[in-house]
Amino acid sequence: MKRRKILTVNASTVAVALAFCAVAGSASAQSPSGGQFLERKAGDGFTLLTRGGELSVYGNIDLSIDDTTKGISKMVDAGGASPFGNGGWMPAISSNLSYIGVRGFQDVGSPSYHFVYQLETEISVSATSGTTETNSNTSNNVKGGLTSRNSFIGLAGSSWGALKIGKSDAPYKNSTARMNPFSGMIGDYSVIMGNTGGDNRVEFGTRVDHALWYESPNFGGVTFNALFSPGQNRASDSSNIPSGESDCAGGNIPGSGGLPVACNDGSFSNLYSANVAYDSQLFYVTAAYEMHKKVNRTSDLGAFDPNDVADEDAAKIGAQFKLPTRTTISAIYENMKRHLPQNLEPQDERTRSGYWLALVQQLTPSDSLNFGWAHANKAKGDPGQHNTAATAGADVDNAANMFTVAWKHQMDRNLGFYATFAETLNHAFAHYDLGAGGRSVTTDCHDASNPIDTNAAANPVFLDPANGGPRCWAGGKLQGVSIGMKYTF
Repeated sequence: MKRRKILTVNASTVAVALAFCAVAGSASAQSPSGGQFLERKAGDGFTLLTRGGELSVYGNIDLSIDDTTKGISKMVDAGGASPFGNGGWMPAISSNLSYIGVRGFQDVGSPSYHFVYQLETEISVSATSGTTETNSNTSNNVKGGLTSRNSFIGLAGSSWGALKIGKSDAPYKNSTARMNPFSGMIGDYSVIMGNTGGDNRVEFGTRVDHALWYESPNFGGVTFNALFSPGQNRASDSSNIPSGESDCAGGNIPGSGGLPVACNDGSFSNLYSANVAYDSQLFYVTAAYEMHKKVNRTSDLGAFDPNDVADEDAAKIGAQFKLPTRTTISAIYENMKRHLPQNLEPQDERTRSGYWLALVQQLTPSDSLNFGWAHANKAKGDPGQHNTAATAGADVDNAANMFTVAWKHQMDRNLGFYATFAETLNHAFAHYDLGAGGRSVTTDCHDASNPIDTNAAANPVFLDPANGGPRCWAGGKLQGVSIGMKYTF
């Protein structure tokens, strides 16, 4: 069967187009105020003045050299099988959280509001852009394609806030982003925070497609945000791909990783997300809530059960303090729930709580030390899909801890360097990874075996990975070191 070729527009296209516009603008007609149609605005950034507005180009380029291990090489399951392939140390080069975008605003003839817009895309600096096709997940999304990240249009006013439509990180995710000094690195707090399943997808720390949201103005330090995303799913159990999308809600295409061909691995319908925060510069506190309706996880069970479609929600509170010693302390408590009937609770690995504690010590104006600890408490149960299948169920030990330490050196306001060490210590039934939440190269629980073909109508339900692959090995002790360079403009 021929593989379809996918046409993508990458970030360089955006840069070339903008450069052309800037040159063309220098020869354009004068604006009513006497300036050119596109005229460079004074300042450090790359902002162009337009007639009645501005257009800015911004970006973040972050590459690192990593060496990580899954920590599963010496494991043996109850049947005597061991992980397939290399489960130990392996070097890699990662593009991490690299992106480029344009944003701006335009007056529309009213002093109370103006038109705002943003187009942002991920850039795969050290790899070729394309769809994801690994042994554990398959996605039709082209992350290096034009507008693959937060992109929107909307109306905004200083007195009433902003109303936007498009796709965006949810308020739940944004509310505590400032408390994560390891964003895009190994040891990013998204390995555990907001991550109900312990894999590379962060269910409650994600970008939301086809969304409408409101951002409030600042009321004496108090702000609030609210977002709604319609499910756009004709199936009552969320098993279809949402209308207008290429992937299932929650990520991946039907049949990814050898699962049955349907959106049955976390696909959801409507999504609601909101937060409120207070910021006094030296003290910041926030509370956030998010709900996913009709989350389909029927692939978790060995036998199909239509009741394994249930709502999932999460709530958290976070606080950050800046001390006179140039020390910043952040703390988060989070509680996530899957609302299942009682008979299915023994396989519920999604209902749990967790903690995050981070400390940033500024040593010099250019150097800082950063420490982080995340803890996932035990969940209600475990579906038993991994090397723990024979002993899974209620009240198993699927807790985990993650420790991260990083040194950062900022050469100037744009260029910086960092060195990071992180480890995720999974208890026997846990399978949290190392690098979820923004890295292009992640280290997870899967060995190198190939997916199982479950396309046949005679096999419509989940097949135990022990009979094939890919296989996730719980209980891994993942570790990694990373040295990187980052340029922000």
